[in-house]
Amino acid sequence: MSMVALPGLKDMIDSISRERNLPKLSVQAALREALMKGYERFRRTQRMDSPNFEEEYFDNFEVELDTDEEGFRVLATKTIVEEVNNPDHQIALKEVQEVAAEAQPGDTVVLDVTPEQGDFGRMAAIQTKQVLAQKLRDQQRKLVQEEFQELEGTIVQARVLRFERQSVIMAVTSGFGQPEVEAELLKRDQLPNDNYRANATFRVYLKKVSEGSHRGPQLLVSRADAGLVVYLFENEVPEIQDDIVRIVAVAREANPPSRYVGPRTKIAVDTLERDVDPVGACIGARGSRIQAVVNELRGEKIDVIRWSPDPSTYIANALSPARVDEVRLVDPDGRQAHILVAEDQLSLAIGKEGQNVRLAARLTGWKIDIKDIKKYDYEAENEKSAALEESRRLAQEQAEAEYYEDEYYDEEEYETETEQPVTAVESQPETSENESTEDEI
Repeated sequence: MSMVALPGLKDMIDSISRERNLPKLSVQAALREALMKGYERFRRTQRMDSPNFEEEYFDNFEVELDTDEEGFRVLATKTIVEEVNNPDHQIALKEVQEVAAEAQPGDTVVLDVTPEQGDFGRMAAIQTKQVLAQKLRDQQRKLVQEEFQELEGTIVQARVLRFERQSVIMAVTSGFGQPEVEAELLKRDQLPNDNYRANATFRVYLKKVSEGSHRGPQLLVSRADAGLVVYLFENEVPEIQDDIVRIVAVAREANPPSRYVGPRTKIAVDTLERDVDPVGACIGARGSRIQAVVNELRGEKIDVIRWSPDPSTYIANALSPARVDEVRLVDPDGRQAHILVAEDQLSLAIGKEGQNVRLAARLTGWKIDIKDIKKYDYEAENEKSAALEESRRLAQEQAEAEYYEDEYYDEEEYETETEQPVTAVESQPETSENESTEDEI
């Protein structure tokens, strides 16, 4: 069998395998695909009269690598026929029977169609090189996806490599002894207080493992995701690990809209144990546990509050550290509440540039309006609430009336369609077999 020589093939496969952290079998598979594309390019140059091959034209061809002799062969699977219409896919029965007399039409044979060493051509070699680079990238992305898919939504250790535009390119690993893989930390996922110097290490939240063949890092990581706060508390608070204390909700603003406002997080916790204080468990003795979380987040403010099934209590807790005098659920269906506080608590409840009330609203899921209790008009607000309730009641009644009206017309139409027409049949007198007609008499 003929062969196209590839000097240094074995060393090249070993080198690519080490440099790209790919198994040798994956490198060989990529090389076979690339050589097949090169052969297709060679065939197109040989048939300039009809260069447009169909997409599946070369499906019966394959490349065989020989690492011992350092070269490759091209093999074609052809069908035995009486009369050949396509020599790339078919072979004459007479030709095969000269070698194998038992051959029959419809059988297949594998033939060596390797081109001569000098005929492969420069353009085919360039095509092979380009395709090989792409196939190796695809193999790498596939392995990265398989390696990190199960780690999506968890915390990984990352090291700063370089900076590209406003993104930080970091090296992450899936476990001890595993090779490092590049990940991208976008601008919106960075913390303003972090110092991303070269080789600095951070704990990051693995947001997404991208698929496809687009350029750039395949992994997206974050330092601003609420999942990072949850992980840090789980790591510092044994009661959370043991499911004694549970984290109910988290609202985080790691990148505030204004540079005059720092990052802040509110976290709601709860427990079913009567003798356990969930807030105290998260804070720790003299604030040791929460301080460890704050240090990891570079001084980010964190409010730990007690969750409550009662919306009024929950909202009042969420506005900590402000002191709330009264919570009025003015529109429970629309989840809207008025929070009444003393005048000296207004700025504290709202927070700098509205950050405190904004986070409380995200944490509870309620629309919160902060009001001065001394200026609050109970009578006017009660009238508004009553009018809102009445308008909703009327809208509900109208919707129900329209629904039943539609149902009535649908049933009436159905009954009309299913009524069967009555056909009059003229009755004829019955004649018994024993009676004779007048004609017979």
